[in-house]
Amino acid sequence: MAAGLGTRLYPLTGQTAKPMVPILNRPVMEHMLNLLCRHGIRQVAANLHYHPEKIRTYFGDGSGFGVELTYNVEDELLGTAGGVGVFREFFADGTFVVMSGDGLTDIDLTAFLAAHGAGGGMATMAVKQVEDPSLYGVVVHDEGRVTGFQEKPPRAEARSNLCNCGIYAFEPGIFDFVPPGEFVDWAKDVFPSLLAAGLPFHCWELQGYWNDVGNIEQYRLGNFDALFGRVKLDVPGREVRPGVWVGEGTEIEEGAVLEPPILLGAGCLVETEAQLIGPLIIGDGCVIERGAMLEGVIHWDGAKAGRGSRLAGSILGKHVVVHHEAVVREDAVIGDRSEVAPRARIAAGARLEPRSCVGPDGLCVPPEGT
Repeated sequence: MAAGLGTRLYPLTGQTAKPMVPILNRPVMEHMLNLLCRHGIRQVAANLHYHPEKIRTYFGDGSGFGVELTYNVEDELLGTAGGVGVFREFFADGTFVVMSGDGLTDIDLTAFLAAHGAGGGMATMAVKQVEDPSLYGVVVHDEGRVTGFQEKPPRAEARSNLCNCGIYAFEPGIFDFVPPGEFVDWAKDVFPSLLAAGLPFHCWELQGYWNDVGNIEQYRLGNFDALFGRVKLDVPGREVRPGVWVGEGTEIEEGAVLEPPILLGAGCLVETEAQLIGPLIIGDGCVIERGAMLEGVIHWDGAKAGRGSRLAGSILGKHVVVHHEAVVREDAVIGDRSEVAPRARIAAGARLEPRSCVGPDGLCVPPEGT
């Protein structure tokens, strides 16, 4: 499922489809395809809607990622189940898996599918224990058989602490509950119909990592969890010393200070006297100029931190330029191709639209050419 708008990740998704949002400098959907490959799943279909051309251009037919990838572009969104229903012929031969192309997990899909087969049901959903059920769709069950759902219940009223992870194993008969060409949602439409029909419907508790990357904080957490090894992902680049990974062609000048964990992409430049304090993720083609200090930040490809600038706990989109002696404070998020003037100050928690221009007085002005 790769058709979502990613509105809760805005402004990062202003010019980027959510499945293309990077975790460890690689699109989150790429990590999901790698996961499928590790468990022997090679035939993959993806529904697209928002910036579909960017996804298709990057992944192509999937051969470069070890899969055969088929697409359907939805002119109008068909819902979580309706979007899968388009592929009913593709999935007609037997058990299939549905999962989000924009979530982050290292679920043991082999064990999940084995549990589904042993249960003999029409559907099995992966669930995860959570501390606060009020933030999620809660799954109620009786010894593994799903009996009901609660949507973000108050803690005191929650009948379970298991949330729906949006990862499902289905038999082709599930499409009897998905009318063709209509907007259909798994949780609101299909699953209640399964329960009403009395069909076997099970849940399976996921013991590994799961993060729906649903908002800015979860996005930040997912990146840093991956950097710390809390989720099993391939870290790109070469580990030049413990906790410091560097991509091909990256230059780190003598006198730069690096405190791990740090991931530096390919083709970057870190000038002398720059201070990089982890956890830190810097995309490909980034420049960190002399005396800049970065701590706990995520920079997408092509971002630049100017001489003597200070950035802490912020996220910069693609090709953002922060000029010399500017300050970007905690939890600020700056959309793609924005520019922060010399000595400007970006307040904690600020959200800047793509292509913003921030003057030295801290005020946004229209970018040139608009």
